[in-house]
Amino acid sequence: MNSDVRPLPLEGSAHFPVVLAPMVGLSHIGLRLLVRHYWPQDGKAFFPTEMLNSRRLPNEKVGATPETFRSDEEVDLCPQILGNEPGPIAKSIEVLEDWGAVAVDINMGCPVQKALRHNYGVALMGDVDYAGRVTEMATKVARVPVSVKLRAGHQNDLEFLAKFVQRLEEAGAAWLTMHPRTAEQKRRGQADWSQIKFVRDQVKVPVIGNGDVQTAGDVQRMLTETTCDAVMVGRALTARPWLVWQVGEDLGFDPPAAMVGRRAPRTPLEEGREMGEALKLLTQIMAEYFPENLGIRKLMFYIRTCNPWLVFGQHLFALCSRAKTYPQFLEAIDIFFSQEQAMMEKTDLR
Repeated sequence: MNSDVRPLPLEGSAHFPVVLAPMVGLSHIGLRLLVRHYWPQDGKAFFPTEMLNSRRLPNEKVGATPETFRSDEEVDLCPQILGNEPGPIAKSIEVLEDWGAVAVDINMGCPVQKALRHNYGVALMGDVDYAGRVTEMATKVARVPVSVKLRAGHQNDLEFLAKFVQRLEEAGAAWLTMHPRTAEQKRRGQADWSQIKFVRDQVKVPVIGNGDVQTAGDVQRMLTETTCDAVMVGRALTARPWLVWQVGEDLGFDPPAAMVGRRAPRTPLEEGREMGEALKLLTQIMAEYFPENLGIRKLMFYIRTCNPWLVFGQHLFALCSRAKTYPQFLEAIDIFFSQEQAMMEKTDLR
């Protein structure tokens, strides 16, 4: 782990070097509480929401929409907003602060076509000055830290990237999260971790690295190779939510409260067994917070995301797809994991 860590400016946070990524349809209360179940007791950090649209957010009742459901224990949320207009972004920040957000993240890295059509997400990286003005406005109106998540832009132009991140820092961004793929790459190709190190060398604020992290070993390697201050993990945490337990164990953190006296699962069969337990817990969490029809749809999207890490994951998907109720979903999980299942260390993330 980098000895020159720049801690995230969040009051009362011990520095734990893993952060859950904001993911549409996935970073809801279910995944957050599942990851918290495996979180080291003395390793506090912030947690995201799903990506929130700054045009819609001011007109919604925050906390009453599925994207903003939260539990009483969640006092460390850093919602991510998508937008490009100062007015809606400012109003969204105000709404989220009143809701209790401890920080707000602006998305300048989303490469999907829908976002690009509205000049959201990575489209903001096309104009250094405008992106800087948006960030400056956000930091001036906010009472909490404002961060920015970005990509490598539209081309692998390091001179442009340096100007861009320096402008964000000048505008008051509290930290930056770097996903080192271009907009055109989307999820294709290999993430160029050297660009994470490049970004960190250009600024003095903390830098979080993101991209192609699937294992605890990947976390350690990214920290070492890029000198980043933390690692953001996305889809791999749907399949391996205990990755944070593994990292904490490797770094000497206290075990999760529910896991005292146990060692983190490491072998393919140990992880396979843990996945069965994790999916049952997730289903129970979803049943507590989501109406059944919506919860089952979200669970199926979750299974579609995580099943590639299982050797016979498609069979799990097929079993779960027949479930119409929470009890049927739990039964499908029990049937699949009644036989030993093995997890693969890595899968194709494209």
